[in-house]
Formats: sequence, C-alpha cells, structure tokens
Amino acid sequence: MQASKHESRCLELRIPADDMTESEFAMLIGSLNAIGSAEETHADTAFTERVAWFDISDHGKELRSAISTAPLLQGIAPDHIKLNTLAQQDWETAWQKDWQASPVGQSLWVRPSFCAAPTDGRIDIVLDPGMAFGTGTHPTTQLCLKAIERVCAEKPPATLLDMGAGSGLLAIAALKLGAGSALAIDMEQDSVDACRANADINGVTLQIQLDDTPPSQSFDLVVANILAAPLVWMAKELAACVSGHLILSGLLAEQVDDVAAAYIAEGLIEMRRDTQGEWASVELIHAIDSQKE
Repeated sequence: MQASKHESRCLELRIPADDMTESEFAMLIGSLNAIGSAEETHADTAFTERVAWFDISDHGKELRSAISTAPLLQGIAPDHIKLNTLAQQDWETAWQKDWQASPVGQSLWVRPSFCAAPTDGRIDIVLDPGMAFGTGTHPTTQLCLKAIERVCAEKPPATLLDMGAGSGLLAIAALKLGAGSALAIDMEQDSVDACRANADINGVTLQIQLDDTPPSQSFDLVVANILAAPLVWMAKELAACVSGHLILSGLLAEQVDDVAAAYIAEGLIEMRRDTQGEWASVELIHAIDSQKE
C-alpha cells in the first residue's frame, strides 16, 4: 500500500441484507478486494445491512466507480446502495462496535483488547486486526480454528504455515495450542504489520513474511483461509508444502468439490469436510501420513 497510514482512505459500502444473500455479498466484495466486512442490525428498527470496506488510497476515483457499479450489475436498486468515504481511523473503529469476545471450539477465547479475558480457563487470544482480515467471528475462521484445535489435540505440529494470514489469528492460536513454530505469510503489508503486533500482544514468536506465493519448505500443518479461486490457483505450490495436514477454508459449500479436487490431483487425500451455515472447510492429508493412520 503506497499511501501512508495518515493519508489512507476507505470506502464503505452498505446494502440491505434482504437484497443479497451472505454468499452473494461475499462473492461481490471478494471480487472487489474488500479489506473487511460485517453485518449490522439496527437495534431500534431491526433493519439489517451488509457492510464492506475498501481501501481507496490509490486509484480512488476508478475504484469508487467499480465499487458503486458492481451492485447495480447484480440488480440492486440505486437507492439501496450507500457509499461513504472514511478516514482510516474511522474504518479501524467501525469493526469494533460489532465485535465482541467469543468462545471458539472447546478451548479457545478470541477477543479484541477492549473486551475482558476469559474466566473459565479457555486459552485467551487477543487481537487488534487494524486493516487486516481475521477477528474470529466469520464462520470460515471459526471452522479453521476448530480444525486447528482438533489437530493439535491429536498431536501438536512441530511446524505450521498460515498462508494468507491476515491478522495472524490462526497461527497464533496454533502456537498457543502447542505448535512448535509458525510461519505467517500475507501479500498485504497491513496484514504483516497486524501479525507482528498480535504476536507481540499474545507473547508468541511468529515468523512473518510478505509474499503472495507459498514457500519452498514443507510443514506438518498448513492452513489457508482465503477464497476458492486463489486456493485452486496455488494448489500445486501449496500442496508441496504439506508434510502432514492441510486445512482449507474461505469456501462456500458448493465450492468445496472443485477446491478439494485440485489438491487431490496433487497427491493429497481428503479426510474431512465441515460446514457452518453457507460456509465450509476441507481437511486433507499427505498420503504418507495417511498410511501411518
């Protein structure tokens, strides 16, 4: 991101929830490279909106035109589309008003720094995502966290790769669940900065790398919560990183077959699928590891 944080601007898009399903909205904003999203229900009217935020620091006029036009092409009425320009500090507080601490799985507690720590012995994970994805509230993130928890309960991995790490939540959770070491990779500098800050907050050592391709080494556990298309594109390189388990998410349920097939073609074996609402995750395993089981 070329613009400084002081100069950064964000475009906020709001659409009535009745106009698009969650999956339709996710596909729309994913194609436009949204930096965050939420669903907001007004307490006094019960009116629900789908909200997304986009960085318009660079090429603002062109991006604003694309973002305003895309919902129209999906049949959304012009007067149902709301666009607001926010300064970065406004964006960074926009997600806070709807994000609360939440238990995940059997043992995790994910919270922003302004919420209280758990009192029931759960593993406390504190996040400040800034402009990076990953607060633990989205179904795909929760599916990943539950899968990581399950794998770590069987045998904590000695090495872990979090590809497309966002805030670093998945890697940090794995480290707190007993993983030996973790490498977080993301293509956005904001995400790299968030990973570093969140690792410090949680007192864990996290290797962090700015990149958009998987590394050349292999890992006991690989996790990638991205989107279906990039997961298919990087199947060959990402599958080569897997020496044990692979957890993939960021998927709509109807996309799992195609994504799983891309990795099965690279020699991995599908072990499990899980769904939460419209969303899904798939777990695969290295063929040699499967023989051990």
